Amino acid sequence: MEIRQISVDERMTTTFPLQAYAFSPSPMPEEEAERYRKRLRYFETTTCLVAEEAGETLAGVASLPMRQNVRGLVQGLSGVSGVASHPSARRRGLVRELLTRLLRQTRDQGCTVSALYPFRPSFYARFGYVGIPHTRKARFTPESLSELLRRDLPGSVQRLPIKEGFPAYEALQHRLLSERHGFAMFDETRVAEFREDRLWVALARVGDEVVGGVRYRIGDYGGDLLGSNLFVTGPLGRALLLQFFARHADQVAGIEVFLGADEIPELWGTDMTVTTSATVDSPRRNAPMVRVLDVPGLAGSRVGSGGITVEIVGDELIGGVWELGADDGQLTVKPGGTPSATLTAGGFSALAYGVLDPAEVVMRGLGELDADAIGRLGALFPRQMPYLFAEF
Repeated sequence: MEIRQISVDERMTTTFPLQAYAFSPSPMPEEEAERYRKRLRYFETTTCLVAEEAGETLAGVASLPMRQNVRGLVQGLSGVSGVASHPSARRRGLVRELLTRLLRQTRDQGCTVSALYPFRPSFYARFGYVGIPHTRKARFTPESLSELLRRDLPGSVQRLPIKEGFPAYEALQHRLLSERHGFAMFDETRVAEFREDRLWVALARVGDEVVGGVRYRIGDYGGDLLGSNLFVTGPLGRALLLQFFARHADQVAGIEVFLGADEIPELWGTDMTVTTSATVDSPRRNAPMVRVLDVPGLAGSRVGSGGITVEIVGDELIGGVWELGADDGQLTVKPGGTPSATLTAGGFSALAYGVLDPAEVVMRGLGELDADAIGRLGALFPRQMPYLFAEF
């Protein structure tokens, strides 16, 4: 069995058949295969590894180069995708070997963290990944926002075809990348495909500043306005976009947008009729998972106070003893010392991303902490919900 890295041009004859069989209607119609072939140019910077035997591709994994804000510091992110194997080669450990090599390689290339959307979360938990919140979908009626039509807000909303409005929309995303914990973006090669979408983009502006943006389409007259993620820099940007939605009261019956876990749509208006949901449906729609690939790479991220020395066990990428501290609210990392707590890679990643309290880490079997360690880790890594909107 041989493992090698392939070029984007090789994917049609190596990993694509495996992915198509695993994740699509099978056999796949030829027109779908042709559509994938045309999209390959958007994946030229993707790292793809395959396991082969006697000239046949048995398994493959891929990593998209991305960036993510982790506690205020923008990090290189390995976005793992395309994990698939031939039915006859499953349960041979091929994916395990490929994924281990891929994570090691992307870490060496500068990725401090990794994220993926699992087919089964418990499988990836064995690789040190831990779950983070799924994006929420809010469904509401435009009439629920009618009171906003009586407000004279200091700003305006511009509606543009996505190709025309994409530069300003992307600039807004770059701003949020620098400001919002968990926010992630693809590189320019992958992003180029999104400029070609047949969508509208609504941009909320205050003077020359873009303070909100949402991509959307309208299904039909009397149907639904289907939006993507509602990106805003603050309450005013949100109010301007919601006011824009309210102006569709005699055109659409319902509106859908996607949100981070910290949004509370029921408080958007006095007479809101809204349903907010986060659907996790294994294996078709699981919540994303993340992990840390490089502990020293987190140095400088925003944390709380205090410090502690921990031992991370059972992981070849970040295993070892690490002295963690806070210098004026920024994380410091030094190797070595006498550990006061033991964590798995998943347990440490959960604290770094702020999705679990230290006590929950213990209850989930992701670490061994006494009361003092729980308090110190809680002070150093205060809980903070990440917003990973990108899907891959």
